[in-house]
Amino acid sequence: MNDIYISIITVNYNGMNDTCHMIDSLMQHLSKVSYEIIIVDNASLKNEITEIQAKYKNIHCIKSDSNLGFAGGNNLGIMQAKGKYVLLLNNDTYINDDSLLSLAEFLDSNTTVGAVSPKIKFADSNIIQFAGYTDLSQVTLRNSLIGFGETDLGQYDTPAKSPFLHGAAMMLRRDIIKKVGLMSEIYFLYYEELDWCEQIKKNGFELWYNPQAVVFHKESRSVGQNSPLRCYYMTRNRLLYAWRNRKGLIRLIAILYQFLIANPKGIFTYIFNGRFDLVRASIRGMISFTNMRKTL
Repeated sequence: MNDIYISIITVNYNGMNDTCHMIDSLMQHLSKVSYEIIIVDNASLKNEITEIQAKYKNIHCIKSDSNLGFAGGNNLGIMQAKGKYVLLLNNDTYINDDSLLSLAEFLDSNTTVGAVSPKIKFADSNIIQFAGYTDLSQVTLRNSLIGFGETDLGQYDTPAKSPFLHGAAMMLRRDIIKKVGLMSEIYFLYYEELDWCEQIKKNGFELWYNPQAVVFHKESRSVGQNSPLRCYYMTRNRLLYAWRNRKGLIRLIAILYQFLIANPKGIFTYIFNGRFDLVRASIRGMISFTNMRKTL
């Protein structure tokens, strides 16, 4: 048994079956490391946390009275974590081996690294979802997942620095969190882990992709592309991210680009396709940012 201790945190929201599958995979494969599992229930419509607690006696369950979003839910778990290492793991992920240990070992031997993500594959496949990120454009605020959609032939089997990490599977040392602080909860959905990565880098630490560990993710390759909810939060949060993480003239240009080019282009596309629900969502996102900016 390795003396490394990991706090594994996941947020459940109306996803008990996925959460139980994830827990089962952890319990089946993590035999060489000490760990705790912390499940945060983000006010699921049914009392799922009680059922999860009854099924798994040795995990720590936290019930939130309201849906706090990705950041808020994970922050609740982080505040209860006891491990030297904290692993944020989406509830719709699972593992097939004990390779997660290599993430902690990587952090243990590289003190300049603040956080690390594993290789992530689509569920039940050999197709890559994440093998690092490209850098985020200063103006358009877009980037790409390295390896996305490619068959895994070992082409991304070398650890590498990455400008950002994947929120579905991300491990940090707990002392780094104490220095950097918890995730900002203003985003609710999307961009919160990118913002957190920015804070980690601003504090002088590196972000790395380590393919020695592999996690499988059930998320669809086209998840929520046409959802008004996604459109609203992506529109608003891209602007929030720019406001918080760009300075001076670059910040002004980035925000104007969203208002004058990117968002109008998207709205015209939605109109052409008859998706007036997305038109409304995009406009609401811009208005929401404008209102929030006054308090930031």
